[in-house]
Parts: sequence; C-alpha cells; structure tokens
Amino acid sequence: MLIINQSITDPYFNIASEEFLLKNFSEDIFILYSNTPSIIVGKHQNTMAEINHNFVSQKGVPVIRRLSGGGTVYHDLGNVNYSFIINGSEGNLVDFKKHTKPIIDVLTSLGVDAHIGGKNDIRVGDKKISGNAEHIYKNRVLHHGTLLFNSNLDELNESIKVNKNTYTDKAVKSIRSHVANINEYLNDDISIGKFKELLIDHVKMLFPNAVDYQLNQNDITSINELISKKFVTWNWNYGYSPSYTLNRQIHFNKYTLDIIVNVDKGLINQVSIKGNHLEPKSVKELEQLLQGCIHETQEISNRLKNIDISQFIPEILNEDFIKGLF
Repeated sequence: MLIINQSITDPYFNIASEEFLLKNFSEDIFILYSNTPSIIVGKHQNTMAEINHNFVSQKGVPVIRRLSGGGTVYHDLGNVNYSFIINGSEGNLVDFKKHTKPIIDVLTSLGVDAHIGGKNDIRVGDKKISGNAEHIYKNRVLHHGTLLFNSNLDELNESIKVNKNTYTDKAVKSIRSHVANINEYLNDDISIGKFKELLIDHVKMLFPNAVDYQLNQNDITSINELISKKFVTWNWNYGYSPSYTLNRQIHFNKYTLDIIVNVDKGLINQVSIKGNHLEPKSVKELEQLLQGCIHETQEISNRLKNIDISQFIPEILNEDFIKGLF
C-alpha cells in the first residue's frame, strides 16, 4: 500500500488526484488531504439544487463534481478527507463497513463514540461527523469520506442551505443531517495534524508493507491536465446535471413574480415570467432573451448587461431579477 499525506489544499487538485490514482496506479493507496473552502457534489446530482448559489457566488466558493455518487459535502481546512483505493474482485468491492472501520477504530481510541449510520456516514449519537461514498473502476474501488474535525459549521450550513421545493428533477438528492465536529468529543485536546498522524499510524499497522509516497512531477502534470480537461470545467461541474425545472416566487415593492426556468445540460431552454401588473408582450421579449443562456449568474449578467430589466418589469433592478433565477 502507498500512503499519501497530501499537503496541497487546492480542491480541484485533490479531487482530480483521486481519479488519477484510481485509474493509473495498480497499488492499494491511502490518502489524506484537506481542502480550502469548497463544495463537492455527487456525480449524479443537480449542482444548482444542492448549493446556496447566491451565497456561494458571493463568497467565491468553488463547486466541484466528484467521481463518486452520493450527496453534497462541504470541505474546509478544518475537515480531513480520507481515501482508500483498494484492489478487489467483482462483487466484493463495495464495502462501507470495511472501509470505515479503520477510521471508527481511531476515533474510538480517542474517546469518540462513533458508529456507522444508515446512510454510510459516521455518527456520534444522531450527529454526522463523516460522509462517505464509493466508486468502482474495473477491479478497484475508491472509498472516500470527510472527517469534520474543527470545520466552520456555520459556513457549511449556509453553503448548502437550499429550498428543497425550488428545483424539480430526477437527480440524486442529498439527505441533510445535523452535523458536529470531532474535536467536540475528544477525551484530550489534539491538533488536526496529530489526528492525521494517528490515522496514518493506524493504517500502517493494518498494512505492515505500506510505504509513504509523494506525488512526483509526472503525477502532478497529469493531474493538472485532468483538472483542465474535466474538473475545472463548467460542463462537468454544472452541465453534467440532469435536466431540471426551477420554480421561484420573488416579491419586490408592490409586485410578485412567479418564475419558472427549464434547464437542460445547463442551458436555459424555456422561461416563464408571470406577475401582477405585467405586460405579457413585454415579458415575452425578456423570456426569449434568456433562452439558450447558461444557467449561471455571470453568464446571465453578461447576457443582460445592456438591458434595463425595469423596461420589462417596472421598478426591479437587474441584480434582484437575476437573483430570482436561482
């Protein structure tokens, strides 16, 4: 087994490195890494339905689709991400209990009463401290999970706070849970660095032939190419989402707008805007202006930059109208 204690905190790099190591190495691998603030959505999810788009855009938080299924998770430097890449035989690759046991054993040794939950997460009581997912590639499985050690839980909750009735689609939905940080339950105060060290020591005990591995320049070059081709692209992170319909009602001054936006492969293909005191013919022109635009704040802003929305909808500012499209 190779053990990689990754010092790079770029979320694009670390998410891409998992795919690179899964598909290009033959050894079993254990990886630890932390990312700067970012939101990681499951492969089969509708990205827009899983994030607080206006908050995320304002904060400049990267949103990245990962290789595995499952729900959306928040990463920051107070979170430890762990990955097992393990060889196996067909039919015996997916095993959440097996792959979470080493983590639970370390937590237990630190006084944390951790157990695996019904949705393959790790919990203390009814609080979630770790989300987990798996992906199979040929005879290898990638099992990865979060470990909320001392994350900013306010930012976590705000980043993924959405109105579940806003979007209609057939995508995989995240199951929201009450979360907690591991350091709340420790017998003794330890640093996140010490926690990582204990995880690695335990894995080395389980795999006596394990050796440390550091990504070389060829590895890094290949990972950066994968980032450019896939993980940084809008097509992967947003356009890969299943078709969806957005239903929003926005209120301003004396007006109420009911907005329906149909999106396919990330592109707006139909818009309906209805409201009191609106001229249907005028609104129709605005609806047509939005068709074919990428459903993304900056793209819509660019499309409407020379348009005064108040000529179609009295008394509304462009920025308020655009917020209503998310």
